[in-house]
Amino acid sequence: MPLTQRWPERGWALLQLLLVASFSQTEEQVCRLIGDPENPQLSKDGDITFGGMFAFHGSWKDRKDTFTSKPLPLNCDSLNVGAFQFAQAMLFAIEEINNSTDLLPGISLGYKMYDTCGSAARGVKVALALTNGNEVVSTLSKAPCTRSAQVQVIIGETSSSPCMAIATVIGPFHIPEISPSATCACLSDKTKYPSFLRTIPSDYYQSRVLAQLVKHFGWTWVGAIRSNNDYGNNGMAIFTETAQQLGICLEYSVSFFRTDPPNKLQKIIDIIKHSTSKVIVAFLSYLDMDVFVYTLSLYNLTGYQLVGTEGWIFNYQTAEMDKNHILDGAIGLSIPKGQVSGMREFIIDFRQPKSPTENQRECTGHEDLSGHSFTDMSLMPIFNNVYKGVYAVAHALHNILDCNETCNCEGQLDPFMHIRKIRFKTKEGEEVYFNEKGDPPAKYEIINWQPTENGVVDFVTVGLYEASLPADKQLSLQNNYIIWSQNSKQVPVSFCREKCPPGTRKVLQKGKPVCCYDCIRCAEGEISNITDSITCVRCQPEFWSNDRRDVCVKKEAEFLSFEEIVGALLTAASLFGTCMTAVVAFIFFRYRKTPIVRANNSELSFLLLFSLTLCFLCSLTFIGRPSEWSCMLRHTAFGITFVLCISCVLGKTMVVLMAFRASLPGSNVMKWFGPTQQRLSVLAFTLIQVVICILWLTISPPFPFKNFKEIKDKIILECALGSTVGFWAVLGYIGLLASFCFILAFLARKLPDNFNEAKFITFSMLIFCAVWITFIPAYVSSPGKFSVAVEIFAILASSFGLLICIFIPKCYIILLRPENNSKKNMMGREAPKTT
Repeated sequence: MPLTQRWPERGWALLQLLLVASFSQTEEQVCRLIGDPENPQLSKDGDITFGGMFAFHGSWKDRKDTFTSKPLPLNCDSLNVGAFQFAQAMLFAIEEINNSTDLLPGISLGYKMYDTCGSAARGVKVALALTNGNEVVSTLSKAPCTRSAQVQVIIGETSSSPCMAIATVIGPFHIPEISPSATCACLSDKTKYPSFLRTIPSDYYQSRVLAQLVKHFGWTWVGAIRSNNDYGNNGMAIFTETAQQLGICLEYSVSFFRTDPPNKLQKIIDIIKHSTSKVIVAFLSYLDMDVFVYTLSLYNLTGYQLVGTEGWIFNYQTAEMDKNHILDGAIGLSIPKGQVSGMREFIIDFRQPKSPTENQRECTGHEDLSGHSFTDMSLMPIFNNVYKGVYAVAHALHNILDCNETCNCEGQLDPFMHIRKIRFKTKEGEEVYFNEKGDPPAKYEIINWQPTENGVVDFVTVGLYEASLPADKQLSLQNNYIIWSQNSKQVPVSFCREKCPPGTRKVLQKGKPVCCYDCIRCAEGEISNITDSITCVRCQPEFWSNDRRDVCVKKEAEFLSFEEIVGALLTAASLFGTCMTAVVAFIFFRYRKTPIVRANNSELSFLLLFSLTLCFLCSLTFIGRPSEWSCMLRHTAFGITFVLCISCVLGKTMVVLMAFRASLPGSNVMKWFGPTQQRLSVLAFTLIQVVICILWLTISPPFPFKNFKEIKDKIILECALGSTVGFWAVLGYIGLLASFCFILAFLARKLPDNFNEAKFITFSMLIFCAVWITFIPAYVSSPGKFSVAVEIFAILASSFGLLICIFIPKCYIILLRPENNSKKNMMGREAPKTT
């Protein structure tokens, strides 16, 4: 449309707006009620009026708003008997106060009670009606539409979601709202709900206690179902957070509301059917629980352990609906039983007639309610909460009006701040007060559903939780008195994976909750001595894990002992070598005057035999548990005795060479290598080794050492070398003398003697060098005590080589060929014939 054509329409609209504004300014201000008036279901006039809001109907029928006409009023259905009982409890408290001469004397209390149908929207509308009044048109006035509220307090609502909406609306007016059963922890936020108070503990505690209860019975794999409102959603959020901290996993967490279509409940049933958890935590109001139980009954789902909240665990109406005994054995939290004398009789004696409805006969007011669900007193704890809420307001008003014998009615009523400060005791002796969040102290009874012989459920108290006690005493349970699902005495089992026994550790399964894991056996040298350990602890160096990997046992100390076979054989070989050397020495001493013994310096022979005896015996120092002295002795004794032995052999070799040189014409060499020089040479060679050993023992001596690395499950007791330079210096010096001796003997092996000792020395040195050359790689590669055995074997082998090669041929001649034991035969020359 062209712009020029729009101007007439816009001008006309602007003119209409100006006309409306001018007429509005000429009219007087009139306060009008927008919408239909709301009338209370129960009311009574009084000097001070209390408001009451209860869900006399549990739900409402669906309606389809077209948004083309004014919406119809909410069509409530599902009569809620419990809400009428709450109203009667409020009436009882008000009547008791009106008849009292101690509390609010001369003041009559009135009330206006409304039906909210459990709807938050209707609850807000009713709250505004209690605040503003129901007059369609107020008196004409130029003053703003402001005045004092109709009521001083609102008792109700009983559900958390309506309470949140109501508290948000009436909070700015400082009108207190006291709920007897709204438990959502969110309502403790005083920045959002400053005027809200309650006489029931917050779900802040209930959710945590439920998680502790689940943990107490060892359930780590549970399902969860909640009401799809603030009560269920907030409560389950706190439960989930606490459960995770305690190591509990939720297999599923689903929500529904009693007005949800059947297909949503069908999906929830399918989830439960396909689940593996056997415990269901039901964070539901009793109205939603009734729907849930009915649905479970339709599909005959039994065998589940229900854990419940105070919203349904102590409700006879729910128990009556459970025809299939699905909830038998259920356990949960309940508000402690509170008896108020006279209240039960007052509620049962209810006679107020109700307005007749279509297709219903008119009530006379004289109907007998005995046997009706109205006489069910299972909600007495909530009735008591209503009673305490009314009395809390009455005590606050009593203080405001400065009541003694009479009350000063001239004061401005504003119980908002006073209620939070009151502290009084009921006629039953129960103390009532609110904390800074408007909540009472948390205290719960733990209730167990136990079926009786006549099929009626008995609500048995099996435990108690009291937040005011020390942490370790807050929760107390009597496990022996609990009846579980399907009338079992055994605690149900519910886990994703069995607990990992000691000796294993938990390894999480990829993509699954922390309660689903594999149990992996601890590695060697590691243990876990608790169930469900997440790590394995390595044993101390002197300990090793047992076969089950649950205890660290002391490692077996391994060393070459005399008792074991190898040690015994080596000991026997050492002693045999010692005895053999002694026998040879005895033979030589017995035949010391014979040429074969006297040849080549008998002193060196006896000294060599003595040193061989020491060599055989020093091998014994390597057997047995290492100690500080044995470690120092074994290597130094070995080094010195072998040098003494090789020095003697070297002396004998040099004597052979010098003797041959001396037999040459004009040679005078023997005078430079006589017996004295031989003794001095042996002493000098030995002293050098002694000096090396002294330096080794002084600088860094060998010491006993526990080897933890060689063999994992054993401690190898061995002698650490201390200074490796000292050890190899000792061995190197022995090797140097042996090599020098071997070279000289090799050079003298073919000297013209019939019994040339150099040949046997050559063989002995050849064996000696071969043994010790092969010793080095064998020693390095041998594990544990076998390295010591290799060293002993090398000592014995080289000792036997020297003994056998040098002395056995001589013993053979002495004992078996005595005719060859002559000087002529030794010289290799025949004696001259005589005529």
